[in-house]
Amino acid sequence: MNDTKRKTPSSVWRNPLHFIAFGFGSGAAPVAPGTFGTLASIPLFLLIQDLPLLSYFLVILVGFIIGIPICGKTADDLGVHDHSGIVWDEFVGFWITMFAAPKGWLWVLAGFILFRFFDVIKPWPITVLDKRVSGGLGIMIDDVVAGIFAAICLQFIVYLV
Repeated sequence: MNDTKRKTPSSVWRNPLHFIAFGFGSGAAPVAPGTFGTLASIPLFLLIQDLPLLSYFLVILVGFIIGIPICGKTADDLGVHDHSGIVWDEFVGFWITMFAAPKGWLWVLAGFILFRFFDVIKPWPITVLDKRVSGGLGIMIDDVVAGIFAAICLQFIVYLV
């Protein structure tokens, strides 16, 4: 990865859109910003986990919808399509993973591991979406699908347990 995709621009700390796109600063981590972004999404998940499923779904939907222009604008401003520090997509992907998940830190850990697995490995069609969809939608959509895959696996584990 080149330095342009790794270096945290100072605008992250001044521009509210960049700050949100960088997961409230979590994407500024010098290594594994996606992992740190996913970790930073957990406290917000804990705040929304008790919502009725429809309300929880609406939070995800709003997060996705606002993420498209926020991540797209930040990427345009930085001149890098999917800067590694843009991690708002990890927030939404993890929240999708945890949709209807049981409460408890074991489930949070399982969801975290599953989401990171699918986000890093990018099996079909995630890899295709990652390469072929541009702009804010392109930044968001691969993590949405990774979250869906992880949610399906998590629910399968819940069913087995």
